[in-house]
Amino acid sequence: MIRQRNFILKIIYALLLILIIITIGTTGYILIENASFIDALYMTVITVGTVGYREVVELSFYGKIFTIILIILSLGVLAYSLSLITSYFVEGELSNLYRNYKTKSGVKKMKNHVIICGYGRNGKQAALRLTAHKETFVVIDNNHEIVVKYGLRNIIFVEGDATLDEILISAGIQHAKALITTLPIDADNMYVVLSARSLNPNITIISRASNESAQQKLIIAGANSVVIPESVGGAHMASLVINPDILHFFNMIFIPGEESPNLVEFTCSNMNPEFQNRTIEELKIRIKTGANIIGLKTSDNKFIINPPPNTRLSNDTKLFVLGTQEQIEYMKLILAS
Repeated sequence: MIRQRNFILKIIYALLLILIIITIGTTGYILIENASFIDALYMTVITVGTVGYREVVELSFYGKIFTIILIILSLGVLAYSLSLITSYFVEGELSNLYRNYKTKSGVKKMKNHVIICGYGRNGKQAALRLTAHKETFVVIDNNHEIVVKYGLRNIIFVEGDATLDEILISAGIQHAKALITTLPIDADNMYVVLSARSLNPNITIISRASNESAQQKLIIAGANSVVIPESVGGAHMASLVINPDILHFFNMIFIPGEESPNLVEFTCSNMNPEFQNRTIEELKIRIKTGANIIGLKTSDNKFIINPPPNTRLSNDTKLFVLGTQEQIEYMKLILAS
C-alpha cells in the first residue's frame, strides 16, 4: 500500500515536470520569437515530442539555442516518465491499484460480514468454511504474495497489518458482525482483539491462541471465544479412535450440501409475528418441512437439548435446526412469510 502510494506520487511528479516543460517552452517561444500562443504551444509540443513536423515559427539565433535546451530538458523528463509508466505495467502496480480500488468499493458495500485476520492454515480453513456457508467475508494479510495469489480467486483482501486500527477500519470493522484472528503470534492476536473491541463493541471475536495462558488473556482482552488449534487437533484425533462414526457424522453435518444434513441457527425474532410465542408443537416444523429442532438457547443463555413439544418460544429464543439444505430453506420461507 505504501509502495503504491509512492508510485502514484512519482507519476504525479513526472506529469508536473512535463507540464512545466510545456509551460517553459510555450512562454519561451512567445517571448523570444514573438509567436502567438497556439503557434508557441505547437512548437513546444513538436519539439518535446521530437516528431519532426514543419516549424510554424522562423527561428532566430536565440530561438535555436532555446530549442536545443528545450530538447535536452524534455528528453530527460520523458525518459523518467516513460520508465515509471513501464515499471507500473512490468511490476504489476497498475493491477495492484485496480485491485485495491475493487477492494475498497467491495468493502464499502459489506454489512454484517466476517473479517479474517491472517491467511495461514487456520485462516484458509475459516475462509473455506465461510464460503461453504455462503457467508460474506474479507481477509486481512500483510504478505503481498499471498494477497496477489489468492486475491484472484474472488476473495476480497485488505493488504496490511491487522494490528493497526486503520487496516481494521478499511476492512469495515464498524459494520462487521464477527472477526476471526488467526495470527501466529499471541501478542498480535491480543492487539487485534483490543483494537476490534474498541472499534466495534458489539462484534463477535474468535481468536487463535498457542497455549492456555494466552487463551485466558485473550478472553480478558475481549475475545468471545479462543481456540487452541493443537488442543482441538489432538482431541479430534482421539475422537477418531473412541467414536469414529459419531465424529464422521458431525463432520458431515457441518459441511453444507444439498442432501447431507446441516445444523443451523435460527433466531425466533426473525419469524413472522403470527408464529411468535408459539410452542414447538404448534409450529409443526417437522411435519411441514422435515427439519428437526434438536436444541435451543433461551433468553437467559441456557441450552436445552431435544426440547419437549410444549416448549414455548420467545422472541429471544434461538433454535438449532437439523435438516437438509432444502428442508431448512423451506422452513425459513414458511416461518418468515
